Amino acid sequence: MVYGGVQLVMLGGNWYYLLAGIGCIIAGALIFARRTSAVYWFALVFIGTLGWTIQESGLDYWRWVPRFDIMLLLGIVFAFQLPRLKPGLSRTFSRTLAGVFILAFIVAAVIPFSDLNTTPATHVPSPGEHSYAADTGTGKASQPDPGDWYTYGGSLASQRFVNASQITPDNVKDLKLAWQFRTGDLPKARWGGENTPIKVGDTLYTCTPHNQVFALDAATGKKKWQFDPKVSDKSIPYTAACRGLTWFDAQTNSHLSVGENASAATPAVATTGAVCEQRIILGTLDARVIELDAKTGEVCRDFGNQGTVNLAEDMGEVYDGYVAINSAPVVIRDTLVVGHQTIDGQRAFGPPGVIKAYDVRSGKLKWAWDAANPDDSTPKTGPDAYKRGSPDVWTSFTGDDKLGLIYLPVANSSGDYWSSSRTEAENKYAVSLTAINVDTGLPAWSFQTAHKDVWDYDQGSQPTLVDYPGKDGSVPAIIVPTKQGEIYVLDRRTGRSLFGVEERAVPGGGVEPEARSPTQPYSLFHHLSKPDLTPKDMWGLTPLDQLVCRIQFQKAGYKGQYTPPESQRHTIEYPGYNGGSDWGSVAVDPQRGLIIANYNDMPNYNILVPRAKADKLGWKPRDEITHNPHDEGHAEGAGDPQIGVPYAVNVNAGWRLPITGMLCKEPPYGGIRAIDMRDGRTVWDRPLGTARRNGPFGLPTGLPINIGTPNNGGSVVTSSGLIFIAAATDDLIRAIDITSGKTVWSAPLPAGGQANPMIYTQNGREYVVIAAGGHHFMETPAGDYVLAYALPEKK
Repeated sequence: MVYGGVQLVMLGGNWYYLLAGIGCIIAGALIFARRTSAVYWFALVFIGTLGWTIQESGLDYWRWVPRFDIMLLLGIVFAFQLPRLKPGLSRTFSRTLAGVFILAFIVAAVIPFSDLNTTPATHVPSPGEHSYAADTGTGKASQPDPGDWYTYGGSLASQRFVNASQITPDNVKDLKLAWQFRTGDLPKARWGGENTPIKVGDTLYTCTPHNQVFALDAATGKKKWQFDPKVSDKSIPYTAACRGLTWFDAQTNSHLSVGENASAATPAVATTGAVCEQRIILGTLDARVIELDAKTGEVCRDFGNQGTVNLAEDMGEVYDGYVAINSAPVVIRDTLVVGHQTIDGQRAFGPPGVIKAYDVRSGKLKWAWDAANPDDSTPKTGPDAYKRGSPDVWTSFTGDDKLGLIYLPVANSSGDYWSSSRTEAENKYAVSLTAINVDTGLPAWSFQTAHKDVWDYDQGSQPTLVDYPGKDGSVPAIIVPTKQGEIYVLDRRTGRSLFGVEERAVPGGGVEPEARSPTQPYSLFHHLSKPDLTPKDMWGLTPLDQLVCRIQFQKAGYKGQYTPPESQRHTIEYPGYNGGSDWGSVAVDPQRGLIIANYNDMPNYNILVPRAKADKLGWKPRDEITHNPHDEGHAEGAGDPQIGVPYAVNVNAGWRLPITGMLCKEPPYGGIRAIDMRDGRTVWDRPLGTARRNGPFGLPTGLPINIGTPNNGGSVVTSSGLIFIAAATDDLIRAIDITSGKTVWSAPLPAGGQANPMIYTQNGREYVVIAAGGHHFMETPAGDYVLAYALPEKK
């Protein structure tokens, strides 16, 4: 403490650690010498620590832990030494004092089992006369049959809401595992399937990390058919994710009739009972789009080249794993729109992020939209058809079949942490929600959520469609959550904010001061982000690791949110690139008018590395490294070369200490919140995730303390008033009462639950399904499970 305390004081930090360390050394020496004066010195340190803890922490329990836990333990040990001093104090006094300290320690150990860091539920809206359901058309994609889950988000509105009332807050405690299916696809590395199955009719469809597709009997979980596209491990990008599949039925998908929907060049629609009347559309990690007969799993040979189109065609040089379809394509009318991930951090001028649209039946390329050339959607050919490294759309997206618009969460250009080489068009469309006219492939409007981003704040969340009741009729709206924690509500016809957006001044500087935007947008509706960090927010299990974090804080550049990255010292990015809200997005209860948002609350600790130093360190892009099938990967941005720009980048995701693995920011690290859609008011808020599978040195504590863990994956809401979510790193799936925010049921999963659950009904029985595949980034166990829970069948 003395050694670190000197460093901290020299950096302009707090004096406590130095003074307390000196006091402990003196008290310790006097104890060894059996001098009674040790009592006064230790009392001085103890009382001083207590006063300092109260001054810095108030009633914040987690701040007390590193400041006072060790001191309380030392007090217990010290109390038992009192009779040994010369002259010694009585054993009765010694034991009484030790008993007081032990009792205080027991009370402190019990406190975290209570509801900490919660905002109790207030003024919870009841199901009312106004519905926020979205009118996106009359086709099945917009209005699935009761009991079906038609798209990744349930329907085109992507509200993740089911009008289901069989499972209720009162009987959810009786929920049991109804069936379990194992796919057999278990990657050795970079696991993280992130899959949400879809369900149509009597069949559930799911896909695996290697893009195998399984059709399962919805009532029993038994396999009907399987399709394996033979995806190589070399094609796995950052994570082997297959978030979802796409269903298409030429007769019912759209609100338009077949005649209106199909172009003259489209072949005649198959008659009832014909091959490929209903189709499952799969995007693969090696950039293929494949259409399968939903009944048999056979390839639909009339699509593309014998059932397949190659998304990477005319993208120039493409390396293994650099172009991957990890989110479900979207069908609007007769147009199949496909986005892809261009792996971050490798080459700033890697493959382009162009979005392509195909005739859903024939596979003919209809248009191609590149954010670097946004005013021309004409398909182009040749190796230089589209700009290298242009912004991609890696996450899930959706569209409005009635308006004929596709809503694309546009990410960043490939060089995430350097912006000077980007074009004017990239600076306009990168990190935005852009609405594309499905007929022309051209932007109808665009709303940017970060200007000239160098923090990897790309759009990660799937947008959600709702309709706001108004005096002159409903207003079609779209909810846009961001990694920064902002939640925007826009008119989905125009992109205009319904609640207002404010441009606020943000820090400048960094390695590109002239390129930084002086302002950034902030939503006036709601935000999930917390106040800027201070030295008091630094944490650890002991004062020693907290001291290390405070030293790192003082050394770093930090001016608040949007602090630009630097190369001479670390900078703090808060929130980090994992959110706020990430790919799990939000759920909506349209009957109550509530948004359910789970979120992360962690910083990153970043530094830019000059090109010469990165080369000396041997940082190379993946295409120059021999493939290692056992490479478990690392946090995105950790030692990424960013070839093509002046700097590589090293990101400490979550800002963790290297030995203990503990985070430098105090808990909670993740939460879940209910938000009133009418005005953006927080209805309730609570930490999400327990410490049962988490702890220092990566060792699980087994404690059901609701500490609030990092989480990836979203939730699903029922009309009966339940929220089902896994997401957290404690490997539990839980049900939360939407009116109170309290957990009313939970069950342990055999692997990590980093995926969005879904709910369907079959033969009158409701099922809650989660694909438990684990996640390498979240450090949860890998698995190949599809699990369905239901109430016991009536006798």
